[in-house]
Amino acid sequence: MRIARFSVREGSPAAGSVSFGVVEGDPAQPDTVVVHGLAGHPIVSLQLSGESYRLQDIRLLSPILPNKVVAVGRNYAEHAAELGHQVPEVPLTFFKPSTSVIGPTEAIAYPPFSSDVQHEAELAVVIGRMGREVPVARASEVIFGYTCANDVTARDVQQREGQWARAKGFDTACPLGPWIETELDPSDLAITCTVNGELRQAGRTSQMVRSIAELIAHISEAMTLLPGDVILTGTPAGVGPVQVGDEVAVSVEGIGTLSNKVVKRG
Repeated sequence: MRIARFSVREGSPAAGSVSFGVVEGDPAQPDTVVVHGLAGHPIVSLQLSGESYRLQDIRLLSPILPNKVVAVGRNYAEHAAELGHQVPEVPLTFFKPSTSVIGPTEAIAYPPFSSDVQHEAELAVVIGRMGREVPVARASEVIFGYTCANDVTARDVQQREGQWARAKGFDTACPLGPWIETELDPSDLAITCTVNGELRQAGRTSQMVRSIAELIAHISEAMTLLPGDVILTGTPAGVGPVQVGDEVAVSVEGIGTLSNKVVKRG
């Protein structure tokens, strides 16, 4: 099932189940994306509300508002090498604040304190159950689903400051979406990033140094994972700069495409 958050005509956020079909009474084409409204919290309870909307009639929001985003650095060997680093002996983790999260219809605001903002296409894991000290063998039990992510990074700030809080945590630095896919085998999925239609990144999740289960075990050894938390699993090689006016699109096989425009921060 694909779960989305959306608003209708600037109304309050709602949750919906995404499918390809038609709205009742509307002669839409068979490949039209339809969002069927859900009542209740999408992670806690999934009950159809009886309302349906065409994608063009709603505004997609970030599919989840996480309490925390835990990201993993250098989890693809070729990406570590392109930045002149070795693969770390243990997973390298950092936080992106909830205020950095935006959805697929929002813009990445280029921060005034950087001149080298870069894209990083990633598979994101959405947590569905509370978990602490989760063993590798049971990691799948705490996963709700998966979505696309862009770990937007001010590379010059990252290098200059020596820690990553501002470089990866500025407002709009964590696009997520377009929705959460709950039924997916994440072991070997294609991940791509394009900028203005030009292919920049192309990798597969099978190239991860540490698996999703290993990452969950490692992170939950230190902190409790809560329903709605998000884990970014690392980016393949090919990261590069974006400029104001660019359109950045992150695609993950079996999920969809997350597109965001880059604008100058107002």
